Amino acid sequence: MDDQEKLSISHPDVCKVRASDGMADQGEMKSQEEDLSSGIKDWSKHQVRQWALKLDNVDDSVAETLFKQDINGCSLLLLDGTDLKEMGVTFGPAKLVIHARDEVVKLKREEPASCRNQPGRPCKPYPFRRYHDPYRYMESSILDITESGASDFIEPCHEYKAFTNTTDETKMNKFTYEVIRFAAACINSRTNGTIHFGIGDKPDFIHGQVLGVVVEDKEAYANELKSAIDGYFEHKHKQTAQMCIKPPRFVGVLNKNMTSSDKCVIEVDIVPDSTICAENIYHTSNMDTKKAKKKAKGKETVKPDTKPQKQFFVRDGGSSRDLLAPTTGAKPIVEYSQFVDRIPQLAQLRKQSEEKHLNVIKSSTQGSRLSQMITGGSLSLDKSHFERYVIITNKSHPVQLESLGFLVELNPTAVLDFDPESAKHGLQHHFEQQSTVSVHLPAKYKITEGVEDIANKLELTRNTSWVFCNGGIEHEVPSEIDEWLMDKGASIRDVISFLCRKDVLPNKRFLVIFLLLSTVSEKMDPLVETFSTFFQELKGTEQILCVCDNERAFTSWRDLINARCGIDISRRCIYELSFAEVNGTILSLLSENRRLCRFLPCGGGSKVLLEKKVERSLKTLEVLCVNQCEGGNEDKIEIEENFYKGGKVSWWNFYFSEQPGSTPFIKRDKFDFIMNTIIPDLCSLRKACVLMNLMHVPGCGGTTLAMHTLWSLRDRFRCAVLRDCNADFTEVAEQVVKLLMYDHEEQVPRVPVLLMIDDFDDKEKVFDLQQVIDKECAKKDIQSKSAQVILLNCMTSESTEDTEATEDTVFIGNDLSEKEQEQFDRKLVEIEKTHKNAQKTFYGFMIMKKNFSTEYVEGVARKTLKSFDINEKHAQLLAVLVVLNIYCKGASLSVSLCEGFLGLQPQPFCGTIKVKDGFRKFSTLISSCSVEGKVVFTAVKMIHSSIAKHCLQELTTTHKVRKADIADLLLTTNELYESTQGKDKLLQDVHHILVKRFHSLEDESDFSPLIQQIAKETPGLEETVLQNASKRFPKDAIISQLLARYYYLKKRDFSEAKVWAKKARDLSKDSSYVADTSAQVIKHELKNAIANSKEETIRPEKLSICLKMAQSAIDAFKETQSLAKQESLQRSKIKTDNSPFNTSGCLGEIQVGVLVIEVLAKTPVFSSVNVRHDIMSQVLSGNIKLQDVERSDRGNKHRTYYFYLRQFEDLLYSLKYRMKVNFDFLDNFYVNLGTRFGMKDIRNQVAQIELFRCFRQYAEVFCKTDSADLLRNKTMQTMLKLHQTRQKLEMQKADTYSGILSFLSKGIPPEKMEGIARQYGFVFEPCHNLTVKEKINFLYVNVVLSRLKLESPLVLPYQNLMQLLSQVLQEPVSLSDSLSLHFIAVVLLWPKQGQASPACRSLGHNISQMKTSYHAMMKEVYNGKTPVIHFFLGKKQGYEGLVPLGEIKKCIRVEQQMFSSMWENGIIWKEEKVKDLLYRVTGRVMGNVILADCIPDLKVEVAPVFRSELRGHAHGSKVSFFLGFSMRGPLALDVN
Repeated sequence: MDDQEKLSISHPDVCKVRASDGMADQGEMKSQEEDLSSGIKDWSKHQVRQWALKLDNVDDSVAETLFKQDINGCSLLLLDGTDLKEMGVTFGPAKLVIHARDEVVKLKREEPASCRNQPGRPCKPYPFRRYHDPYRYMESSILDITESGASDFIEPCHEYKAFTNTTDETKMNKFTYEVIRFAAACINSRTNGTIHFGIGDKPDFIHGQVLGVVVEDKEAYANELKSAIDGYFEHKHKQTAQMCIKPPRFVGVLNKNMTSSDKCVIEVDIVPDSTICAENIYHTSNMDTKKAKKKAKGKETVKPDTKPQKQFFVRDGGSSRDLLAPTTGAKPIVEYSQFVDRIPQLAQLRKQSEEKHLNVIKSSTQGSRLSQMITGGSLSLDKSHFERYVIITNKSHPVQLESLGFLVELNPTAVLDFDPESAKHGLQHHFEQQSTVSVHLPAKYKITEGVEDIANKLELTRNTSWVFCNGGIEHEVPSEIDEWLMDKGASIRDVISFLCRKDVLPNKRFLVIFLLLSTVSEKMDPLVETFSTFFQELKGTEQILCVCDNERAFTSWRDLINARCGIDISRRCIYELSFAEVNGTILSLLSENRRLCRFLPCGGGSKVLLEKKVERSLKTLEVLCVNQCEGGNEDKIEIEENFYKGGKVSWWNFYFSEQPGSTPFIKRDKFDFIMNTIIPDLCSLRKACVLMNLMHVPGCGGTTLAMHTLWSLRDRFRCAVLRDCNADFTEVAEQVVKLLMYDHEEQVPRVPVLLMIDDFDDKEKVFDLQQVIDKECAKKDIQSKSAQVILLNCMTSESTEDTEATEDTVFIGNDLSEKEQEQFDRKLVEIEKTHKNAQKTFYGFMIMKKNFSTEYVEGVARKTLKSFDINEKHAQLLAVLVVLNIYCKGASLSVSLCEGFLGLQPQPFCGTIKVKDGFRKFSTLISSCSVEGKVVFTAVKMIHSSIAKHCLQELTTTHKVRKADIADLLLTTNELYESTQGKDKLLQDVHHILVKRFHSLEDESDFSPLIQQIAKETPGLEETVLQNASKRFPKDAIISQLLARYYYLKKRDFSEAKVWAKKARDLSKDSSYVADTSAQVIKHELKNAIANSKEETIRPEKLSICLKMAQSAIDAFKETQSLAKQESLQRSKIKTDNSPFNTSGCLGEIQVGVLVIEVLAKTPVFSSVNVRHDIMSQVLSGNIKLQDVERSDRGNKHRTYYFYLRQFEDLLYSLKYRMKVNFDFLDNFYVNLGTRFGMKDIRNQVAQIELFRCFRQYAEVFCKTDSADLLRNKTMQTMLKLHQTRQKLEMQKADTYSGILSFLSKGIPPEKMEGIARQYGFVFEPCHNLTVKEKINFLYVNVVLSRLKLESPLVLPYQNLMQLLSQVLQEPVSLSDSLSLHFIAVVLLWPKQGQASPACRSLGHNISQMKTSYHAMMKEVYNGKTPVIHFFLGKKQGYEGLVPLGEIKKCIRVEQQMFSSMWENGIIWKEEKVKDLLYRVTGRVMGNVILADCIPDLKVEVAPVFRSELRGHAHGSKVSFFLGFSMRGPLALDVN
């Protein structure tokens, strides 16, 4: 660059071309320019002169004065204004010189060390003649080309201008002047060129250093340049100049940490095309720029007195030189003339160069290579070998974003984004507008817990995880390139290691795509380190694809990777395609079906577009659209084969069956009933969420029928399938309501949602989901008077017997009707036309075709397993699959696990061996499936449950492979548990088959079916299996608990049982269930000690041992009770855990009490002789002390017994009290709190049977008095009779209100109830001292008796009962009796048919007291339970106005489970018999409650059982409803 064009350190606005400088002076100054970067004190007088010449608004004569006075750098630093005046410099210029010098000193002092000492990183200039490339400079980087002259005419020469220290008034003039100079030089020299503003040069900056300038008005630069071209060039060349000088380009400048700055580099390209310039020469005019500027500022109005002088610029090395400028050397006209003479030659050379560099259309194969690499060779994204994609990308440019639509279609599992501004205006921001993302920092990927637990929290396989690898979110500060490796490198390695684990993403079936949106040009760039880490983790580049859009970016990337990893990455790179071409190529690999828009139904047959982002946000649901499968190119043969062999039906099967030439899909007999009766009836119900049950025998087509129903209704309902039955129900409910409300929030009526749920193993979970959806509808205030969500619950049935369909339930059994068999016959004919050997391999279809023939399935198993050898790997894997399938519904093994176990080596391209082939001859017995667990993965499973059952039978009988052998193989083969996809699911399934017990009233199982069958088949081996289980699950409390149970139940090895119980406690200290096991060990040890005591009378020492064990057991059971209450309280706070209260601690303490009684009965002190029996009863009741008994013992012959008994006085004196407390607590619990929606709980029933057994033994001791003959006094006889009566009431559990209420549901004979009423009649005689509790019980006795036998003479007249109630309400009541009193008060005081007594006015007070008491007494135990509705308000008066639940059940004679779903759906209230029984109360809606009309001026608050029934009713609107009475308060049902 010419010295006259060097940047001033001070404030030069226009660099002046000095006509007075000769070539010699220029050369001298050039030789010294290298030292200008040093301090001022080192400057020579020539350098001072050079500096002064560049000062703006300072006349050149000042520079000459300084030169003549020999002012060098040192003297310049000492000068002041006075010195300059003495040298003849006037005041104004003197001030400017001093100021400029001080600014230089200041700049030198503040200049950062990095600028002075550290060269910036090299970078390429912006591509020539391009305007929309996504290229930006980085601050302080160094352009790797020097300022140059013409080379080959096409390669542009460059000139740099720092463009700093200019004022707003002068910067535009400087810009236009410099562009015109440079442009004229390039045009005359016939070379391309680029002038850069914002690029530094020596002496003040490193040559080519990126500085950037702030530009506020870009348009102004373009306008000013256009005007300047017209002003400077001759008129005849203006148009040519406008064509050669391109508009300014503004290239953004990034900060060193990759964030955007407000700076840019202004660049102007010069293109002197030969066809435009021909052989012309281009002069520019030379105005007096100094005066022109002064005139512009209004400081001088003198007109230029000369005509503009002509200039002729050419490129001379790195500078532009005016050949017409006056010099002190040779005459300029000579050089000018010589150059003009050469113009024709230059023009010809230019033309030749243009022809040589014409862009030839290259024949590229990169489009097809991209198609191959991104699909793994399948050339279809629908059938891509790669199941997952991981994207690594860097700084994007806005112009690129519209060409990256393929990313949305790839739906990447993870994106590692190194652009800290991606969320603000980059790729992540753009992507999130079209799809769903989960944004993370790398720290979230550090393994601090189970790998699949982390993946689950990250939603890794359900959402695109966007990892910000260089900050930009959550206040994470971006790092500069030099610092990134130290600051963030380790955390990114954690991310990559996590993603490459075999238990996270499928081995060899995911592709890593490096999407280079910005050129990577530095060896320290984070993407280079990221590539290196992936290269190491994946052990090669077969799973890596690199994409950039130009050869320069590719070359830089290739060289950096080669230097870092020592490999040539060329064959894994795409770089000859633009991103628009990449986008088009990838999108073309999608089938028409994938490219089509998807639609949901709206009212009146209309449709609404389902946006991709919305659909992906419904991640717990698989949405079935109206146009599902249309335009697809799926392989019909392959899909049908998978289905007919036993795989799960897909939407494609229904679609294919509707195509011309196909027979319709087989329609089951219940299909029309579901479509025409059940669904319409459910839609008419008023509840927001209603339930339909499709119960089926496993393998009989229940799921297929459910999906067939959805397929047929997809244009009338918004249909979806729940992906994972273990999903968070709150999240499911939110997404179901989102689907319901999508694009018609205010439209009424809406199209309902039909949601299929499959594989639930517990009906209560189904009801839980229904309730959560119901609450979500109420929360969103969805206004409608019909069902909005229909749950189609497809659930396996425990029974194979066909049951009659009800209003909301159908049953599919394993027995086809004649009509169904005919359809299967016709279908087989069609299948055999396209599928050879269908009958030999389509086992799923043929099992049904053969009507579930046992002989057929046995034959298939026997034939297929003929060559079975347990020593072969594929045989072992099949055996494991068989056992898992039989003992754990829905069990499977991941494809990755099978490949690893079978030694199959998957490759990252199509055509590799399929995992099914690895099973060899057994491949016909398995099918593939997708598993929605913590991570989503592909797996294999048995084709049919009956096939699995008969395979196991064949293995055990024919091949002598025992269940214990398979279980041990499953537990001890480490290869099955190596890091692979589905490992957690396998562990979960193995845990299930070891632990899960199935309870029944007939046979209460102590262990899982597998353990019990192993114990039966090979006694003793179950212990080995359990020991191996403890090694496989070393930190699992439940497995340790299982072993403890095994040792105390089966082996009677209580020492070993205690070891395992302690280990379980150590692993789970806060679990009441684990604590219960420790207590059970001691209880069973005590029970065993008693059973082993052969003698009728127990020895004193043995008595002591037994009582000590009893004391320990009771303490342990008390701890269990305490933990159970803590658990229940905690669950009620969480509100999503409906696990009920653990009652085992209460029952266990009762059982120990019974054992203590049994032990004491074996002592001579408390033998079973009548008198001794009464003494034991009194001692255990705390009424008699042992010392008194000992004193009355003649001869003191049992002294040793008394010695030991006195050591346990606290235990003995409180035994009856503690047993009674627990009996009453459990009675209260079971009577007032029902299982959710009234379903039977087998475990509760079993517990109640045991409770009844224990109570009988309790009653034998504490509810009888056998020594009546000792009490001869008449008064004592009366007291004894009262005592005995109370004992009889206690014996019948009629001494508590809950016991009396239980008679309503137990169905006891009315005569027994009359006997209880008669006994209470005696207790109520005036001479007896009645307790408040007995008075309350008497109220209950009359109400219950009236509902069993209204005509009984023992029923107190209703008015008398009301008077008694009024009296009791006036008496002081303990907290323990408050709930029972206020409940019966609310029941009796509620006006019948609007007729009320004055006492009714206290109704509101009683309801409030009842609610308070309920919460106080039941808060620790009511979680997961619903309050039982004991009575409903009937239409009649008096006692007949109270309708017990049993009366309603009589009106609807169905199984309890059916009754539960009818109750939940509200179908019960449509029954005419029920309507005839119950009275409809009126009221007004007030928020979430109803203010019921009782009597004038009295409104009582009633809560709806289902809040969603209030939707559609405006605040204050009038409603009617049935009224139920529970301990929690009055409840509204069937609100209309």
